[in-house]
Amino acid sequence: MADRADVSVLVPVLDEAAAIRDTVAAMQGQRFDGRLEFVFLDGGSEDDTREVLEELARSDPRIRVLDNPARRVPHALNLGLARSTGEYVVRMDAHTHYPPDYIALGVARLQQGDVDWVSGPQLAVGEGPWSRRIAMALQSRLGVGGASFRLTTDREIDVDTGFTGMWRRATLESHGGWDEGWPVNQDAELAARVRASGGRIVCLPQMAASYSPRESLPALARQYYRYGMYRAKTSRRHPESMRRSQVLPPALVLSLAGSLLPGRAGRAARALVGLYALAVLVASAVQAKPGRRADAALLPAVFATMHVAWGAGFIAGSRRFGPPAGALAAMARPPRRPPARPGGGV
Repeated sequence: MADRADVSVLVPVLDEAAAIRDTVAAMQGQRFDGRLEFVFLDGGSEDDTREVLEELARSDPRIRVLDNPARRVPHALNLGLARSTGEYVVRMDAHTHYPPDYIALGVARLQQGDVDWVSGPQLAVGEGPWSRRIAMALQSRLGVGGASFRLTTDREIDVDTGFTGMWRRATLESHGGWDEGWPVNQDAELAARVRASGGRIVCLPQMAASYSPRESLPALARQYYRYGMYRAKTSRRHPESMRRSQVLPPALVLSLAGSLLPGRAGRAARALVGLYALAVLVASAVQAKPGRRADAALLPAVFATMHVAWGAGFIAGSRRFGPPAGALAAMARPPRRPPARPGGGV
């Protein structure tokens, strides 16, 4: 028991050699008055990631390196959960930059006892040309949809899911950890279970973490296609977790296909595509600030890649896992009005 940590940090890794030393150094620099352990779950890296981590572990007993033979993120997290000891569990990504008080702030918030999951905003910070343009798109509502945790905030907000984050071990164990049927979107699936049980998820502005988006449109398309596919699976399993904004990308894909039809149906589809194009142009113009106009000119390509890939993935996921009929039916119903107060108030 004397060897138990206060906080266990779980970090799935795969071929992270280019930045793993900086990643570990930043984690070691976390300011926390307690014992930390860093559990790296290696999914069979083919570069020097494993060797670097083992070298660092020899000089820091808080670091452990475990094999993740399944090579998938939820398997890594469940393995880390089973093999770690902390009362609090933190998930960190190897390619994300966390503020030095991230762990301390999250633990302090969990200790207040009224929340089950604490995280910070997920902020995109571009490095190369396309990464920079994708980050610009993710600074707008058209780029993030209803994912409020992807935008900056000046106060604590309740969210329907979180970016990585932290929990009490007891919370994760009570829900059985991460569902290994979700190689993508596993955080949203877990969040749906947490919220269904009455749990609360909050996003703290002081815990904002930054990451670098993909560096090409094809890589972005593959990423968002997988996001859309597993969002369809999550929405089928948890109908209440689907946001209304998530209907729009598959509707765009269907409208693009329908625009090829003759007659009234084709005209209606083309009108919807035209409205989408107008929204993209307006959102791109808003980002066209001095010094960023050249990048803003290419934002329509970024928005279209994100939305079409996500929508196509959602449609493919609906075919593969079954359509989220319950979620769509729930959104088709008008929202409930709050009960009238005594005296005729609403």
